[in-house]
Amino acid sequence: MAVIHRKRDPIQLAQSAAEFIREQAQEAVARHGCFEWVLSGGSTPEATYQSLTAAGGVDWSKVFFYWGDERCVPPTDAASNFRMADQALISQVPVAEDHVFRIHGEDEPETGASDYQRLLESRFADEGRPRFDLVMLGLGPEAHTASLFPGTLALKEAERWVVANYVDKLASWRVTLTPAALNSALQVVFLVQGEEKASAVRQVLEGDRNPIQWPAQVIQPTDGEVHWFLDEAAASLLRKH
Repeated sequence: MAVIHRKRDPIQLAQSAAEFIREQAQEAVARHGCFEWVLSGGSTPEATYQSLTAAGGVDWSKVFFYWGDERCVPPTDAASNFRMADQALISQVPVAEDHVFRIHGEDEPETGASDYQRLLESRFADEGRPRFDLVMLGLGPEAHTASLFPGTLALKEAERWVVANYVDKLASWRVTLTPAALNSALQVVFLVQGEEKASAVRQVLEGDRNPIQWPAQVIQPTDGEVHWFLDEAAASLLRKH
């Protein structure tokens, strides 16, 4: 069951999502001493990151950062998911360098994926699965999330946690966490804003189930929760919520 948080506009969405993440971080640290957080790229999370840095309330020394996906570019490239998060969040707070686990998009895609797989296996050896406290995700107009695009092979991956995924639409490679990894999270947070996402939101939440065509439908944590933070424009076509 998805929990829907409808917000008036992108500003309220960012503030509300930041408060939710802050609460989850505090609870995770109290529960097991750290906060294992998967960041999202794209433009929407930037305001949420900035809101978090401005308001305080997070013990940044206890936060470990991961990424849900990465474009195959160097970390200094304008398209890099790491670069955006680093500029908006990580460089603005007191974070130890060894708490930041970026995907090496500058490497060959298969190498970047296998290296990140080994990293996660090492980090979550006791759990036997990548038990993130919180995963942030976005939604594309065609309902892709992370770098799980319609019809791509990564959607069918059941064993590996990280794969290189070729996207015909973009004629490029991405490195992405798989459904097996994302669905091991305790909390998944979708941040979606804008009228151009409204049709995808309705299809994912209220349409017939077809994750190969609508990839975000594949996000169903085995024993966690999914929260959708939507501004009114993105939620405008929903009927049931």
